[in-house]
Amino acid sequence: MKTRLSNPIAFTPLPVTIISSLVYVALFAALLTTHLLVPSAPTNRTPIAGVSLAEAWQDLQYISGKFHPYNSRRNDETRDWLLRRLDQILATNTKSWMFDRSKYLHDAQFRASIASQSPAVVFSDVTSNITFSQEGKKNNGTAARDPGLSVYFEGTNIIVYVRGSEDGNQDWWIGGQDPPERGGVLVNAHYDSVSTGYGATDDGVGVVTILQIIKHFTAEGHQPKRGIVALLNNGEEDYLNGARAFSQHPMSKFPHTFLNLEGAGAGGRAAMFRSTDTQVTKAYENSKYPFASVLSGDAFKRGIVRSQTDYLVFTESLGLRGLDVAFIEPRSRYHTDQDDTKHTSIDSIWHMLSAAIPTMNALTSGSPLKKRETSGEKSNAGPGTDAVWFDLFGQILAVFELHTLFAVSVTLLVVAPIILIIISVVLSRVDKYYIFSRNKQVQHDHGIELVSLHGWRGFFQLPILLVLASAATVGLAFLVQRLNPYIVYSSPYAVWSMMLSAWVFIAWFASCATDFLRPSALTRLYALLWLFAIGWIVLVVVTIAERRQKIAGSYFLVFDFAAVFLATLVALSELFGLPKKGDYGEEVSPSVVAPAPSHRSQSISSGQRLAQPSDEQHDTTQNGDSNAEDDEEATERTSLLRNDRPTTFARYHHEDPETNGEHALDDRQERKVYLGEQPWSWSLPTWPWLLQFLLLSIIPVVLIGQLALYLTSALYQTPADGSSAFLPYVAIAIFTILILIPVSPFIHRYTYHIPIFLLLIFIGTLLYNILAFPFSANNRLKVYFQQHIDLDTGINDVTLTGIKDGGYLRQITSSLPSTAGQDIACGESKVRKDLMACAWHGLPPHVVPTPPPSSGIPPQFGYADWLSFNISRPANSTRNEAVISVVGKNTRACKILLDTPVSDFSVQGATPAHPSDKIPKEGTKEIRLWSRTWEKPWHVRVRWGESASSTLRSGFQRQRRQGLNGKVVCLWSDANDSGVIPALDEVWRYIPEWAAVSKTGDGLVEG
Repeated sequence: MKTRLSNPIAFTPLPVTIISSLVYVALFAALLTTHLLVPSAPTNRTPIAGVSLAEAWQDLQYISGKFHPYNSRRNDETRDWLLRRLDQILATNTKSWMFDRSKYLHDAQFRASIASQSPAVVFSDVTSNITFSQEGKKNNGTAARDPGLSVYFEGTNIIVYVRGSEDGNQDWWIGGQDPPERGGVLVNAHYDSVSTGYGATDDGVGVVTILQIIKHFTAEGHQPKRGIVALLNNGEEDYLNGARAFSQHPMSKFPHTFLNLEGAGAGGRAAMFRSTDTQVTKAYENSKYPFASVLSGDAFKRGIVRSQTDYLVFTESLGLRGLDVAFIEPRSRYHTDQDDTKHTSIDSIWHMLSAAIPTMNALTSGSPLKKRETSGEKSNAGPGTDAVWFDLFGQILAVFELHTLFAVSVTLLVVAPIILIIISVVLSRVDKYYIFSRNKQVQHDHGIELVSLHGWRGFFQLPILLVLASAATVGLAFLVQRLNPYIVYSSPYAVWSMMLSAWVFIAWFASCATDFLRPSALTRLYALLWLFAIGWIVLVVVTIAERRQKIAGSYFLVFDFAAVFLATLVALSELFGLPKKGDYGEEVSPSVVAPAPSHRSQSISSGQRLAQPSDEQHDTTQNGDSNAEDDEEATERTSLLRNDRPTTFARYHHEDPETNGEHALDDRQERKVYLGEQPWSWSLPTWPWLLQFLLLSIIPVVLIGQLALYLTSALYQTPADGSSAFLPYVAIAIFTILILIPVSPFIHRYTYHIPIFLLLIFIGTLLYNILAFPFSANNRLKVYFQQHIDLDTGINDVTLTGIKDGGYLRQITSSLPSTAGQDIACGESKVRKDLMACAWHGLPPHVVPTPPPSSGIPPQFGYADWLSFNISRPANSTRNEAVISVVGKNTRACKILLDTPVSDFSVQGATPAHPSDKIPKEGTKEIRLWSRTWEKPWHVRVRWGESASSTLRSGFQRQRRQGLNGKVVCLWSDANDSGVIPALDEVWRYIPEWAAVSKTGDGLVEG
């Protein structure tokens, strides 16, 4: 034991195993702690001037007290409550403020009563409306598209303008004046929820954060330099309608930058996952606990992530530059009844608030930023540069331009190989380039003799272990995805543990097997050279992507290659400590007279020595064969009882010099060569491996590990939405390889203890991942509810949509009493791609008051009165056009579904659509109608087909030939009162505890 521990940082099994294991454990612990634990809210409930965490928590409890989708009575109550809450905040903080209930202050009498120096103005916008259309989906990857979708929406947004000190005192929004050129900053959140979720984090935390932002910036001494527009929009959950309606308000012309606050999880930390450019991203540097990765922004740019937030409207329609911040996990609670205050915390509020206020401070006080220019359908790139950003342990945000990353990548591609080539040339010139050297010619009195150097040994070890370990890891991804595809949904860290332990054990076993057969002191150097070559090829691809596709999410590969280069440089420089190959050959050759001691001292370093040469040194003079695969041959000098191979994978060998044979050199005492390795390796320094390991591990593992955890959070519960079930597994497998590659040059020195322990972990986690039930009460499988009613016949069908595999959806539907004895029809979902839908005749809804059961009148007899519509042709029209009038009871949302695409439409009283929002050339087959008023009639004029002939009679004939077929559907989305939608109440009551209900579409009931 004393010999083994004589040098605590030597490249020997015990130090290598202990040090590398401790480094990885420390890094993993730090990464997991940062990722899983939300920073605690300060005990001082007023941590920032004007901010009250206690008030924010109370506000969140009210907002998330009930479901409040746009099409619900609770939504109106929430809006009224927000106006009263703003009244309280501004009355407390400001001496004078304005509550605008007029039509943008165009009324002269009302305008005259306004103090022009009001520090804050509240706009209760009940005027803005918008008409827009979107293109349909592409057909099978071709250029052709399906008909699009059109929307008419009436907004009920709340807008608060906090005047900046540089904005001036004019009420510029009056009378169509231009806003200040320096612009302002928009901060946005939506106050509507989905019909099946209470909206605590989607987007209640965002709303209460904005209330506290208003409170902070209207407090005395905290007026912003440039003005703030705080938007509480209504209708984000329904096609981003609220933000689109804001574009019609005069205040939408004022901001140049924005901060969007969102939620796609329930609690946890809020991530900055999207940004337009470097300059606005730098504002987020001021966040107290940054949590961000540019990789998510790349995913949105490349269309990998298909969902959207109001960020899309602000950037493309308004041309603003800004940031998207949102909660991202757990998705199993997203849009369900667990998105409530019970499953979030005041810590989550603090995390978003502690990021939002410093970011707003930076955006309002820094140099003014120009807007992106808008022309045609979308905004141009405009000012600003593409950015790279990521956080480090939730404490520091790194931000720099993509161009800088590209420059570094190109520099590494060019400079790194050149430096290594120069070092190699110098080593070759000084005769110390042992790698790729099979033997050395030694000249003596009897001629030329070949002395074997065995310089090729260890060359193939890394590819062997890398292929075996990585193939096994990817194979596990396929295996688990096939046998238990959804276990990652509830147990992502069990999957991580399985793959990490499998990779380490297989890599260790493969490396020890190859090292046992062909031990080499060059194994570590060859491994680094392999990593350098592979990394260089990968960096070429990364650099091209940075330049052409503007992909910044591969930044970690650039840092990883830089680390590999530095470690390789250190390892290659170690060869300078070796004796010259010629000097070594003269020393070990039996035909050369031993030189004087003074000569030996000049040719061989007197530094610390590892292990004495084994018997292979004696027969190098007998081996003139240059074949690297035939390193040793038995000779007449070889003992029949010789045992010069290690008996274990990790042993130390120490021999008495006196027993080393007749060719032993006089100064071989105290030399130590690791068992079986080349005799010349005794003079290699023993400590550089530690520097190499730290270079390879710390920064790369931190960057890759953070990204791996970030992606795990984003992906592991997406299969319930219809995403690939294999994607989370293959992502974990790939990141497992990337995280553990730094240990591959050193793993052949590991003792058996850690790998065997990991083997046991692998066996246990593999069995768990294959056999365990994949869902739990804390990680519920989401299914999607919708009920359809034929208002003419009274027949209704309830549909639950969910994952196809495993029979889980059928198990859920069979647990409902109303399905007993019914033939449940299951098939491909027409609404949600890659999911299955099961339908059955359900309990009748009561979303519209119907005769009481005591009347004896079946409920379905009253369905026909729920919806009224009329279709007429305009008088004297020669076009294929009609006016469709629609009104539904107890609703403010309907839609018109057409069999034939229409080429144009308009709604009576609507603001004309912007040219970029016109119907696409393929037409539209669905028109969605949203009103701020309950039971309001819509009058929709539609046009379709070719224009009719000039005569009235032929026009009628053509219109009959080109008739328009379709149906009108109204939506009901309010499930706050029990008994209104009995089918949904039944699902909530009887489904297993491991399942959760979300909404399929805008309406819970459609008829």
